[in-house]
Amino acid sequence: MGLPFFYLCYASFFLSLLVYYNAIYMHWTEIVFYIGVLAVILTILLVDLLVFDKESHEVSIKEAFLWTLLWITLGLGFGVFIYFSGHLIHGVRSLADLQQVIQKYEYTVRINPEDFRQSLRSFDHEMALNYITGYLLEKTLSVDNLFVMILIFASFGVHPRHHKRILFWGILGAIILRTLFIFLGAALVLKFHWILYLFGVFLLYSGVKVFFEKGEEKIEPQNHPVIKFLSKHTHVFPRFVGGHFFVKPRGQFWHVTPLFLVLVFIEFSDIVFAFDSIPAIFSVTLDPYIVFFSNIFAILGLRALYFFLAKVVEKFYALQYGVGILLVFIGIKLLFAEKLHQWGFSNIYSLIFIVVVISGSILYSLAFPKNKK
Repeated sequence: MGLPFFYLCYASFFLSLLVYYNAIYMHWTEIVFYIGVLAVILTILLVDLLVFDKESHEVSIKEAFLWTLLWITLGLGFGVFIYFSGHLIHGVRSLADLQQVIQKYEYTVRINPEDFRQSLRSFDHEMALNYITGYLLEKTLSVDNLFVMILIFASFGVHPRHHKRILFWGILGAIILRTLFIFLGAALVLKFHWILYLFGVFLLYSGVKVFFEKGEEKIEPQNHPVIKFLSKHTHVFPRFVGGHFFVKPRGQFWHVTPLFLVLVFIEFSDIVFAFDSIPAIFSVTLDPYIVFFSNIFAILGLRALYFFLAKVVEKFYALQYGVGILLVFIGIKLLFAEKLHQWGFSNIYSLIFIVVVISGSILYSLAFPKNKK
């Protein structure tokens, strides 16, 4: 019994659902790119876990910065690949293939029947713009998740040397869960386009709610429904046992440690945030592969970013309100998508708006620092 076996069962269930989706919607090249990117990501994560984190330790600012730089480089590097060869993901080899993909995922690029190569370049460029916009959007929305992670670790009293290991398994679970949400969500949107309006209303509500929340959020683990459920249906060991998630006391059954409860709490919080972030990126593109890649590369950097910003994140308190502004903007964009399309509203404007909101939130936080009692 162990966490890898737990995640193997966990992944098998979602993989079976993805296979079902593949059989209906996916081109074979899309499957190859999906598996290939996941293989690279998992390899890097395993090297980090088995080599660099062989012994639990507190992550330094330098180490966090280097990992943050690595994930950002990989994320932007994949954007460069899309800019020059994004059509390969969908297996586009002819004008008919290109027209089919554009129609299926509602790309706005205009095709020149007389010049297939130029049409292909325009398509790649729009894919890259959508990817970078989605990546930056997901990165920004992840800030809220960062605040909650800090609260969770503080509420459970987890030693800093165990944060990295918990976040490793948390990220792995997030990849599995978001794969399910994104591809099944895309399938639903393709079948029932009106779902986008529901997404819009939900995001509008979530964004407005940010401005009415007063005071600092608090987490009381003993009163949370997830912890109550686990305490009732599993054997919980009364204290932390190093970096172990499971422990078997002599002559007793296997017990889960409080560290495992923290991991489940992290997974649960990611599910909650996925309900905001995944509908949000569907405002940028309906292409599930662009949604998936931008989403995954954004949350992969979140673990390293946590250690890099954990000590200074309170200084940028206005970012939470920036997230609220973005959610309202995205909600409006989904509700009035057809009108905006008629007016020629491109994702380049969305990208500019996101950059302005992020920069403005950071500058405001620095110009008007939050007073502490």
